[in-house]
Amino acid sequence: MNTIKLLSIAAVLLFTHTLAQRKSIPSEMNTSKEHYTFKLSDKVTRQKITFKNRYGITLSGDLYLPKRAGNEKLAALAISGPFGAVKQQSSGLYANQMAERGFAVVAFDPSYTGESGGEPRNVASPEINTEDFSAAVDFLGLQKNIDRNKIGIIGICGFGGFALNATAIDKRVRAVATTSLYDMTRLMSKGYSDSVTSEQRTKTLEDLGQQRWKDAENGKPANGPRNLPESLKGDEPQFVKEYFDYYRTPRGFHVNSVNSNGAWLLTNPLSFMNMPILTYVKEISPRSILMIAGENAHSRYFSEDIFKSANEPKELMIIPNAVHVDLYDKVNVIPFDKLESFFTTNLK
Repeated sequence: MNTIKLLSIAAVLLFTHTLAQRKSIPSEMNTSKEHYTFKLSDKVTRQKITFKNRYGITLSGDLYLPKRAGNEKLAALAISGPFGAVKQQSSGLYANQMAERGFAVVAFDPSYTGESGGEPRNVASPEINTEDFSAAVDFLGLQKNIDRNKIGIIGICGFGGFALNATAIDKRVRAVATTSLYDMTRLMSKGYSDSVTSEQRTKTLEDLGQQRWKDAENGKPANGPRNLPESLKGDEPQFVKEYFDYYRTPRGFHVNSVNSNGAWLLTNPLSFMNMPILTYVKEISPRSILMIAGENAHSRYFSEDIFKSANEPKELMIIPNAVHVDLYDKVNVIPFDKLESFFTTNLK
């Protein structure tokens, strides 16, 4: 496999080189676009919303509200992630749980994915995906039942990095929490555990440049390899098996999710290669940061390293025995009580 394909796979969190190229859907999956991977709480309402970011892209989201809310203005949260997921998966589950706890919450599809706008499809951008969070803050702050001075952010997986970046630059955000955080710019430019050499990085950039010539000649960008295979051979890394167990089984499958059923563009890594999004993480202070990671998560080092770089007030919470994807949907593992107390304290 050439370097550009290897990097595309790393970008979607895989190292396997036996990915299938076809887009078939296992027959046991719910393929309805209206399907949610969790049950809506009977204490919560959910309504579809749209809002625009400052690039004019229309984002699709769900607004979750607690039924018990009276006339008081609510504290609010914007939630997105994981990288390659949609609002019917983890971010919606988080929104459902936090709305049960009294918050107004928007879970949204990032630009170019899911039901959100933007062309071409299935591409990510550290700048635009950071902006997506601020656009969600715009929306929340305009609602009459929400206190615009009490808005926080939760970023899951790759959107944990974007959430921190958005909080650093957007002083309207009062507090931020991340779970199973990935720094996608570090991953794509340096590989897992910073294993990419300068020679490999140069080769990757050369390959990306050559791919641009091909895309320009064809008049459209090429898709990369499928994010996850049709089936596992058994010799994949453990974290690949864990991703498969979420995205490619009824547990977490959604037809709109890039990770469940698609591929990123082959040149997707380009905008990540020279843009370290957490350069200004210290500027989140004096606002509070909560970082949550699984004890056995392959991604744990991202949270630990960023935690060291951040200024106080900050807290790192390691969940015993948990792996990366446990914090996607296991409500008995995700510390929602801690998230509730964190935002209740900091959104005052």
